[in-house]
Amino acid sequence: MSLSLLQSWPSAITPAMTLASAAVLLLAAWHDVLSRTVPNWMSMAIAGFGLVAAYADGRLMISAMLGLIVFVCAALCWRRGWMGGADVKLMGAIVIVLPPGMISMFAIAMSLAGAAHAVTYMLARRVVTPPPPVDSPVPLPLISTMGPRLASPGSRGLSLVSRAWRAERWRISRGGSLPYACAIAFGFLFVICNGAAP
Repeated sequence: MSLSLLQSWPSAITPAMTLASAAVLLLAAWHDVLSRTVPNWMSMAIAGFGLVAAYADGRLMISAMLGLIVFVCAALCWRRGWMGGADVKLMGAIVIVLPPGMISMFAIAMSLAGAAHAVTYMLARRVVTPPPPVDSPVPLPLISTMGPRLASPGSRGLSLVSRAWRAERWRISRGGSLPYACAIAFGFLFVICNGAAP
């Protein structure tokens, strides 16, 4: 392997790992919207991409420590019921991907997006009505926990988006939890789209 290729490796690998993390994070946000869950493999993949990027940039120890600190602080919030477990794992993983100097920008963007998201959901509760019952022996609350398999015998003719909207209407009208992975994804994308991260 040539010396020039070795020298250019860190500059090439970090953007690739950042984009891979963004892709998985968008998938996690979509999964959270559909089912209010984020599979563990998504957080693990983002953390893995982050470790590779951190190693390439020569910041492996500091990024791993910051990820652990954020994970522990977020886990304390989870214990108090302030956030979901999947969000804790995603936040810890994202902090590993980002350079240490960009974590505060990420936290601010994520918090503002989360606040806007919460206000939108509170306002939506005033106007969104629950969907009519499905002609199915499956109880409607169960449909909201079925995730991407939102199909039931009475809703098989509906598209995935229609079924997702149906479940979302049910959650909003009953004051269900927010898909906070969307706010996490917004914060991360805001940082990388503004050129703050490689």
